[in-house]
Amino acid sequence: MRRVLGLLLTVALILAGCSDMPSLNPFSWFSGGSTGPKPAELPPLSNPLPVKVLWSSRIGNAGAFIFSPAVAQDSVYVASRDGSVARLDAATGEPRWRVTLDAHLSGGVGSDGTLAVVATDEGVVFALNAADGKVRWRARVSSEVLAAPQVSGGLVLVRSDDSRIFAFGEQDGKRRWYYQRTAPSLLVRSPAGMAIGDGTVYAGFGGKLVALELASGTVRWEATVALPKGTTELERVTDIVGNPALGGGQVCAAAYQGRVACFDAANGNQLWSRQMSTVTGASVDSRDIYVSDDKGAVYAFDRTDGRSMWKQDKLAYRQLSLPLSLGAEIALGDLQGYVHFLARESGAFVARIATDGSAIRAAPVRLPGRGFLVQTQDGGLYALSP
Repeated sequence: MRRVLGLLLTVALILAGCSDMPSLNPFSWFSGGSTGPKPAELPPLSNPLPVKVLWSSRIGNAGAFIFSPAVAQDSVYVASRDGSVARLDAATGEPRWRVTLDAHLSGGVGSDGTLAVVATDEGVVFALNAADGKVRWRARVSSEVLAAPQVSGGLVLVRSDDSRIFAFGEQDGKRRWYYQRTAPSLLVRSPAGMAIGDGTVYAGFGGKLVALELASGTVRWEATVALPKGTTELERVTDIVGNPALGGGQVCAAAYQGRVACFDAANGNQLWSRQMSTVTGASVDSRDIYVSDDKGAVYAFDRTDGRSMWKQDKLAYRQLSLPLSLGAEIALGDLQGYVHFLARESGAFVARIATDGSAIRAAPVRLPGRGFLVQTQDGGLYALSP
């Protein structure tokens, strides 16, 4: 349980009652407030592309947390604060099952199509059978869970907010290994998660990016994304946020009050870095890396050398989500529930669509085919295609 101690500039200082460890919250919305500079007015669009709503549904309110959907095989798995978990058909949005757990959930769903895994702010993990939604097993970790669990290689990986990763057996829920870092005195309280690829788990702790062997939790390499700067403790907070982004033999990560950087995924050698501050992390496609900074500008960098491709600054202070590359367009959400589409080549606006008026905090998720899914803070689910 966390209690707000006060608001410092655009970040909230929050005390973790279970560990007496204070953490920073750069999301002014995360603690329920609406402070800081006024969001930019939306620019008018000339000849916008049509955006199709493939389907829509509802799951339940996120409260003060960020809930992200998971797509596995032909299904979408979603959850909400009140304990609701549902499996929907990815093509139509039709429900296949819906259950309500006797718990308050605190983040998104992880799934490989066999299990759907969720967790609570008290560290309880639920693994549900993907076929029928029945609880297969439950386990406990050491503190609240803000990021969606990951399911891969016969393991369920859960990251707790006290800088630990737990690996449980997918079938029986027994703990196989765990990894622990010494947490700094101040942390960014956000759903910073993990990425898994080629038998390796990538996760950020403070300004460090760590690669762990999936089967055992053994450290393969460690690299520096950002180092603390400044004279005060607040100025020196530097945390990797979001999930590391994988592609083309690279792993990229971005930090609050730090940098965005890309590394060789095999050995951790740094390829390039750029000064940047973000609260949502970075995403990649076959060519570029995309970042929404903490002031509302959207950037595209060449993934191979960090060269700037374009910058879109007309969405200032609109609390943007992580961008998602769709091919010819880049999609991202904002604090008023709008989904913006930018041209991949130039960053120019090409389309916009409104959802339910509540914020889109979670990253958009690609659906099979050309569509993608956004989940709003009020629990709206929208499958869209430009």
